[in-house]
Amino acid sequence: MGKKILLIIVGLIAFGAYTLGAKAGRTRYREIKHAAEEFWNDPRVEKARKKAVKDAKKATAKAQKEVQKKLH
Repeated sequence: MGKKILLIIVGLIAFGAYTLGAKAGRTRYREIKHAAEEFWNDPRVEKARKKAVKDAKKATAKAQKEVQKKLH
């Protein structure tokens, strides 16, 4: 289910970027792309992404353990 949600989010972002780029022209599209890349590569955002992945892995492992307890 997580992969489906991620795919939907990526699709919506791509659609929004395309729409904004088409309406505002190539220059504005490049500005938006640059701003998004700056945001994505910001050290604080990178740190938050890594923490989110780490937390998600921990939660997944915990959930798997709980499921195994219930199955046995």
